[in-house]
Amino acid sequence: MTEKVVVAIIDDDESIRRSLLRMLRTAGFEVLAFASAREFLETPEHKTVSCIVSDLRMPEVSGLDLQQALRTRLPHLSMVFVTGHGDVPAAATAMKAGAVDFLEKPANGSVLFDAIGRAVERSRRLQAANAALVSLKIRYATLTPRECEVFSLVAAGLLNKQIAAELGVAAKTIKQHRGHVMDKMGAESLAELVVMAERLGVRSSGADFSRARGKLIS
Repeated sequence: MTEKVVVAIIDDDESIRRSLLRMLRTAGFEVLAFASAREFLETPEHKTVSCIVSDLRMPEVSGLDLQQALRTRLPHLSMVFVTGHGDVPAAATAMKAGAVDFLEKPANGSVLFDAIGRAVERSRRLQAANAALVSLKIRYATLTPRECEVFSLVAAGLLNKQIAAELGVAAKTIKQHRGHVMDKMGAESLAELVVMAERLGVRSSGADFSRARGKLIS
C-alpha cells in the first residue's frame, strides 16, 4: 500500500495559502494549511506531515526559525521554501540547514511538485535512518559494562588475545563476551559491528593499547 503523503503549507498570506492549497489538492496531495509557523507547531497534526512548503518571512516565527526548531523536534522533516522575499544569504542559510529547494513566488506548478517529491523522499530516508539509529541505541543499552568495553575494542580492530591482554582476562572469556555482543547487537559479521560502532559513536577509552601490542599473535 502506498504511504500517504501529507504536505503542510505555512504562509501568513491567506490568498497565497488558498492558491497553494488548490494547486496541491488538484495534483492529488493531501494538504494542511497554516497561517503561521507557531500554529503549525502547536497542532498535533504536525507530526503526520511528510514535508513542508513554507514562506520565508512570517510574523513571530520565520521560516528559518521554524527550520531550526524542527532540527530538534522532527529532524527528518524536509522543507521547501516558496517566498516573495528571497535573497542570496537567506537561500544559502536555508539550503545549508537542509532545505530541499528555495523557490520564488509565484511558484511554477511542475517545479514545486518536483521539489515536494524530493522533500518527501528525503523525509522518508531520514526518518528510516533515525529509526534505525534508535534501534541500535536500544540494543546497545542491553550490553553489560564489560560487553561495552569488548565492543569498543573489537571495533577498534583488536583481536581476542589482544583484548584479553588489554583487559587482563582470559582469551576464552573475551570470546564469550564477543559472542554476546554480536548476538545482542544483531550483527552478522565483524564489518557490520564496526559500522554499528561508527553510527553509535563508540570509541575505546584505551589510549594506546600498550598491553595489547605486547600480546601479538605469533
